[in-house]
Amino acid sequence: MNTRILMVTSAATMGIAGLVATFAPVEVLNAAAIPVNGPLPVFVQLMGALYIGFAMANWVAKDNAIGGIYSRPLSMANCLHFFAGALALLKYEYAHGFGTPMIAVLIVYALFAIAFSYLLLGMSPAGKVAPK
Repeated sequence: MNTRILMVTSAATMGIAGLVATFAPVEVLNAAAIPVNGPLPVFVQLMGALYIGFAMANWVAKDNAIGGIYSRPLSMANCLHFFAGALALLKYEYAHGFGTPMIAVLIVYALFAIAFSYLLLGMSPAGKVAPK
């Protein structure tokens, strides 16, 4: 697996989401049909800051050896983020009939969860599949 492509793709995806959430929180809430009241726009901006921070961590590590024991904290954090996010989105889709536009976000999260799970659990430090 080419970890550079995975890290750049995840950095770009989270970076774009982070910039949108940071600089257009009201629009994000309106697009999700959530009433804009109280501190919600600030929470969306904080979420955007988290995405930007995660994107920067992935971007900086894109040239590092990743897999097995190498960069394990970063690959584990990405795996957990995308896996938990995919489960939350799956729960949302299940409750709302799998017809919402959030299905695209679920697919992206699921693909990243699978890729980072494989990277975390199935790759040896040399980039080859670990023996079972």
